[in-house]
Amino acid sequence: MSITPHDERFMAAAIRLSRWHLGRTATNPSVGCLIVKDGVIVGRALTALGGRPHAETQALAEAGVLARGATAYVTLEPCSHHGKTPPCAEALIAYGVARVVISVTDPDPRVSGRGIARLREADIEVDAGVLEAEGRQSLAAYLTRQTKNRPYVTLKLAVSADGMIGRQGAGQVAITGPEARAQVQALRAETDAILVGIGTAIADDPLLTVRSPGLESQSPIRIVLDPSLALPLTSRLVGTAREVPVIVVASEEGSLSQAEEDIASTEMDSRRAALEAAGVEVVHCNPYHPEVLLPALATRGISSLLVEGGAKTARLFLEAGLVDRIQFYQAPVVIGEGGIESPLDATDIPSGFAHTGTLMFGGDRLDEYERGL
Repeated sequence: MSITPHDERFMAAAIRLSRWHLGRTATNPSVGCLIVKDGVIVGRALTALGGRPHAETQALAEAGVLARGATAYVTLEPCSHHGKTPPCAEALIAYGVARVVISVTDPDPRVSGRGIARLREADIEVDAGVLEAEGRQSLAAYLTRQTKNRPYVTLKLAVSADGMIGRQGAGQVAITGPEARAQVQALRAETDAILVGIGTAIADDPLLTVRSPGLESQSPIRIVLDPSLALPLTSRLVGTAREVPVIVVASEEGSLSQAEEDIASTEMDSRRAALEAAGVEVVHCNPYHPEVLLPALATRGISSLLVEGGAKTARLFLEAGLVDRIQFYQAPVVIGEGGIESPLDATDIPSGFAHTGTLMFGGDRLDEYERGL
C-alpha cells in the first residue's frame, strides 16, 4: 500500500505526542503510538514515565476491540524481544491490527528489522520510513546512544550584540529576555543531564534546575567538570544535591601534574569526602576528554546532554566534534568592557551543521543548527 497524506498526518501527530515525555523515560525512548480505524483515532499513548509500559500496549488497551482491523502508527519499530515487558510486536498481532506504519526502524540489535519481520510473518502489512527525518529528530537522544555509545549533545549559547556571553567577575548576567529564558527551561526539562565547567559553577553559582511552574520535577542531572574538586561546599549546586543529583567529574589518578599529585592523597581526599557527605557524586574520568566522558555518561543511562557553560567548556566540546545541535541565541543587549567573548558566532558555525530554523522570543533570535544523525 502506498503512503498517503493521511498516513503522514497521523504519523506527525504520533511524533508530536512522543515529545511529551522526552527526558522522562529512563533508558527507553519516548515513543508515540496511535491506533486509527476508519480515519478515527481509537487509541493513543506514549511511553510511560520511567520507560514502561510501552506506547503500543497502552494504545492497544485503550482501543480494545476497535484495534482489530485498524492501523497502528508508531514512531519507532515495535520491539520483538522479551525483556521486562512482552514484545510490542506480539501485542499488535494479538489485537488483530491489520497494518502498522513506522517512522524509524530501531538500531537496537535485539530489535532492528526483527519487529517488522515478525509483523509481516503474521500477515500484517507494514510500511516504514514515514516522516523518517522528523521521527529521527524526536528520537535523536535514543538513536545517538544506540549508534554512537554516547549522549546526544546540545550546546546552548546566549550571545550579546557585541559577541559576549558574560562579563568577567559579574556572576550571572542576563543576556536574553524572559521569553527566551522560558524556552531554555523547557529544553532543560526534556534533557537527561546538564553540564558546566567549574569556572562557570564558581563564578555564577547556578542552580541549573528547571524553574518553570509545573516542570520543577523534571530538572536534569547536573554535571560539573571539576578536575581538582574545587566546587565550594557553600554553592547552590552542593546545597541542593540531595534534591536534584549533582555529579562532579574529577581528574583521574595519574592525569594530574606532580604538584597536584602531591596533594591528591590528602587534600583531594578531604574535598571528595566533604562533597560526598553533602550528597554529591564524585566521578574520576578525565573531565577535559569528552570522547571518554560521554561514553561513561551513556553507561549511566544518560541519552541527552545540554552543555550550558562557559566558553572554555563550549570550545572543548566543539573542538572534539562532539556537539550534535547548537542553539544559538542572539540578544540586542551590549555587554561592553570586560565581556567574555563567545566561542562561536553566527558566521563561523562549524562545517557539518545544517541550519534548521529561526525563532524569535521577544527581541531575542534563536537559530538552531544540527548535524545529521
